[in-house]
Amino acid sequence: MTMYAAERQQAMAELVTRRGRVSVADLAVRFGVTTETVRRDLDTLEGMRLVRRVHGGALPAESFTALEAGLGDRGLSHPEEKRRIAQAAVAFLPESEATVIIDAGTTTILLAGLLPRERTLTVLTHSVPVAARLADLPNVELYLLPGRVRHTTQAAVGVETVAALGRVRAEVAFLGTNGISLDHGLSTPDHAEAATKSAIVACAQKVVVLADSSKLGQERTVRFADLTDIDVLVTDEGAADQIESFRSAGVEVVTA
Repeated sequence: MTMYAAERQQAMAELVTRRGRVSVADLAVRFGVTTETVRRDLDTLEGMRLVRRVHGGALPAESFTALEAGLGDRGLSHPEEKRRIAQAAVAFLPESEATVIIDAGTTTILLAGLLPRERTLTVLTHSVPVAARLADLPNVELYLLPGRVRHTTQAAVGVETVAALGRVRAEVAFLGTNGISLDHGLSTPDHAEAATKSAIVACAQKVVVLADSSKLGQERTVRFADLTDIDVLVTDEGAADQIESFRSAGVEVVTA
């Protein structure tokens, strides 16, 4: 199956990180592309400071930052802020029986663990960790969306996921993001993740974004929603200047 350029570049970056050094020739054979394509990909990755180009190949960047941190790594960052954000987001659950969508992400996983046990909810999610937290709750009717599960986010993505979301309607969606800025909106590094997040936004009557302050002002490769597409941003107080900018742009911001 042909890979998109972004998917190929992500795989190349991960391979360089694991092996320590990879040649252009090896990458061309592995990904079934020309050496010229590999060189262009490596130039792109070097420009993003994800690899360091050397003669005939690439090395990991000296201060390597992955295209997208895995759930384990992301869960270690800003844990107290994420816990408070998840607690504050509970207030946006509908009072009566309702259908909600919970996106993938470390903060949304925390939210799943805080859902009230006395309230009947139908929950749709493409996140395996979120589903695991909710599977045993008798008050939750759980639907795990179909699709290919990405190792990085442990979330289902792809045509099946987007199609399933296109057939449903939810009162509230709780959404994660890798970045949110005034100019670029909400964004993520991966095209498939972006398509799924866009579909979540489209099928929800209310969109609540959970993002710690380190995400504010950040821009990733693929925009999946504009600021006008969201209703509430729940964050922490770590970036007061950014918070005021979002409020001035018309976004309801709740700080936890």
